[in-house]
Amino acid sequence: MTSAPVELPRNVGELRAAGYLPRSIKTEIRDNLLTELRAGRDPWPGIVGFSRTVIPQLERALLAGHDVVLLGERGQGKTRLLRTLVGLLDEWTPVIEGAELPEHPLDPITPASQRRAAELGDELPVAWLHRSLRYAEKLATPDTSVGDLIGDVDPVKVAEGRSLGDPETIHFGLVPRAHRGIVAINELPDLAERIQVALLNVMEERDIQVRGYTLRLPLDVLLVATANPEDYTNRGRIITPLKDRFGAEVRTHYPLDIDAEVDVVRQESHLTAEVGEPLLEVLARFVRHLRESNAIDQRSGVSARFAVAAAETVAAAALRRSAITGEEPAVARPVDLEAVPAVLRGKLEFEPGEEGRETELLEYLLRRSVADTARERFAGLDLTPLANAVADGNLVTTGERIPGRDVLAALPELPVLHDVAARAGVEPDDSPGRIAAAVELALEALYLSKRLAKDADDDTTVYGV
Repeated sequence: MTSAPVELPRNVGELRAAGYLPRSIKTEIRDNLLTELRAGRDPWPGIVGFSRTVIPQLERALLAGHDVVLLGERGQGKTRLLRTLVGLLDEWTPVIEGAELPEHPLDPITPASQRRAAELGDELPVAWLHRSLRYAEKLATPDTSVGDLIGDVDPVKVAEGRSLGDPETIHFGLVPRAHRGIVAINELPDLAERIQVALLNVMEERDIQVRGYTLRLPLDVLLVATANPEDYTNRGRIITPLKDRFGAEVRTHYPLDIDAEVDVVRQESHLTAEVGEPLLEVLARFVRHLRESNAIDQRSGVSARFAVAAAETVAAAALRRSAITGEEPAVARPVDLEAVPAVLRGKLEFEPGEEGRETELLEYLLRRSVADTARERFAGLDLTPLANAVADGNLVTTGERIPGRDVLAALPELPVLHDVAARAGVEPDDSPGRIAAAVELALEALYLSKRLAKDADDDTTVYGV
């Protein structure tokens, strides 16, 4: 974040002359959202798969000036979506310099700021707050207190001689400090019910109550929250009066198609080695099969973070092989998928009665995902010459210590291998590792269709007959 431009007004007189009139946070967001939509720009950078479902609902809620709760299973991008709201704020907004809350210089709300404004008039100093500092986020936990969110009496100020009824004895919490900004509460049902009650006045009357003392602050905040449907019945719930005060409840979802799932993985993962599009498709299908499986607890969901972690695990396996064999660049191959079930099994919740079958289930669904991807990639391509070459004694050995050039060296020159590489998006003169990744996918497809045999031990896999 850079410093505020020097040409911006520095006192109330200059601010008034420049036309910076107070504007509510919801009006500001509405105006900026309309500007983006009219200009044909995307107000939601980095959000994938919601353009025809979640985004229109959220935009309507913001245009209506509603507080919003996003309801959906874990790993659906709820928090990421809320954080993009910052982009709908003005880049710089004026505040009273030195004030405890970010108050508009032309509309002070605390007694201290009102007193300063009356004393200094047009000379009241103005500072500028960047939009990144106008978003406050709180993870709801059972130990969150009213003081954390709303505020509490500051014993130091009381000790200085102020009375308990003096509003200047209050130490403000997260919500008042987000005045003229956005407050996001993650996992709202995890807040104790008595803490949720403390938010009622904030959302309806826009004032705060601290230890029985009501401080009339015309707070200006957009309150947004996330919740998991499971939370309504298990760990907690959103109390009815609070739920009623949210103007909109928007339901999120996992990516609806393979391409969107791949886009999410590609965008969110930090890959230490090259993972080709076919393998990302395998992982996307794997996650979708998990979400459809009766053996997985679908109430908790299968997070998009699972697919991201799977891609990163596959890349790490390729990087390890590259370090051992000296092959560059490090390219993931289908054999690296074997690392996924064992490493990521703990990220899933299984239904009762599936104990002891977890790894078996994951391996089965992973094989299905490979078969589905290979079937689509190689549709209409006759792999018989490759199957015949292996049947004629050209056994192919692969594994975590086998470089791509050794995989290719086991096979004779076959025109079908060029077709296989092309279907996988690999050029004929590309690196051995990339071509070997495509060939391995074809060999695995032949094995899964029972046209080849496969013998696997701890670190090697042999395709034969």
